[in-house]
Amino acid sequence: MTTRRQFLRTVGGLSLLTIVPRNVLGKGFIAPSDQLTKGIIGVGGMGRGHVPYDKTRVVAMCDVDKKHLAQGAALVKDKINLYHDFRDLILDKNVDIVHIATPPHWHGIMAVEAAKSGKDIFCEKPMTRTIGEGKRVKEAVAQHGNIFRLNTWFRFKDPFYGLGTPVKPLKKLIDSGLLGWPLKVTISKHTGFDWKFFWVGKEHLAPQPIPEELDYDLWLGPAPYKPYNAHRVHQTFRGYWDYDGGGLGDMGQHYIDPVQYMLGKDHTAPVKVEVDAPQQHPDAVGTWRSITYTYDDGCQIILWGGDYGKPDTPYIAGPKGNVYKNFVCDIPDWQKKLAEYPEPAAQNTDFIECVHNRQKFALNEINGHRSATIVNMGVVALQLNRTLQYDPISERFINDDEANRFIDQPMRAPWTI
Repeated sequence: MTTRRQFLRTVGGLSLLTIVPRNVLGKGFIAPSDQLTKGIIGVGGMGRGHVPYDKTRVVAMCDVDKKHLAQGAALVKDKINLYHDFRDLILDKNVDIVHIATPPHWHGIMAVEAAKSGKDIFCEKPMTRTIGEGKRVKEAVAQHGNIFRLNTWFRFKDPFYGLGTPVKPLKKLIDSGLLGWPLKVTISKHTGFDWKFFWVGKEHLAPQPIPEELDYDLWLGPAPYKPYNAHRVHQTFRGYWDYDGGGLGDMGQHYIDPVQYMLGKDHTAPVKVEVDAPQQHPDAVGTWRSITYTYDDGCQIILWGGDYGKPDTPYIAGPKGNVYKNFVCDIPDWQKKLAEYPEPAAQNTDFIECVHNRQKFALNEINGHRSATIVNMGVVALQLNRTLQYDPISERFINDDEANRFIDQPMRAPWTI
């Protein structure tokens, strides 16, 4: 990242609004309007979808594509500050919450810089593109006392894809011990999970002229320079390792984070990851058949891609019972037995309330980093096409220098984290 002195340069346009941000008034202060302000970085897709957010007012937007920025601004009735460089938005004193809705290769840098500037953070999934970047975000939030929310919500609300139930009853069933231990969780098309499996890249992209409205160099940012091609940016960026990890990178944290929570593994990570996949291209993400994660106690998470896997495989398999799609359990009288057990502990699921009272959100930089780590372990194993051993305490691959080079990847100058 550029130096602090470089970052704190003169910022134009900050006088357009006169809202006094909560972080200036002090932690716990409740303004008469009881309304927090938000700045959105990246309004090409998810950022535009989150312009309306309960109890907040959008006062700033940023995008390196002029067309996207104009489209985002058109969704807001009031006059707002518009930025080309994310650092200007982060320095905007009118902004309480920074919403990061860029491709994942930017998440780490932006979250750390927002934390350093005293902003609270709403970040799209995956939390970060690498394990090392996730560690840096966790450290920055701890140092500066920000409230961080990762935007995947299935651990605490809504039916969990094709399973026909929210996660809470599944968590209660697992905690009860009725299924036994260790457990094997299988995630596949057959249990209701669509990986967007064919979000893959194209090999040997031909260079194309850069559109006038796009600052391609700033879009790339810390990623290695590669000639512009329309398939490399915007919605199809997910198909390239430099920016994301295909369907696994884009959707994996949606599916894996609730499992991490249900299994009580928010404090740790698997110790082994195995892949069954064709050799991946060094630039373009390809498809895969399966990825298997194993914890030190024998619990497993098995991901099946595309049409792979078997339709009759239970979603959760245990020594004493199984759970199938639509929350069907094969334990006799399981619902009656389950009623005797306590409910899972309550979670802080209102992000705005968490910003008010300075309590950690249910899915924050700590447990979010752990579930993002599972995704990124799979991404590394796919690129190397082999089994990897992992130490959840040191957060390093064991005796594997090549794999560890993927943890803290070099960034294109002048960007650092």
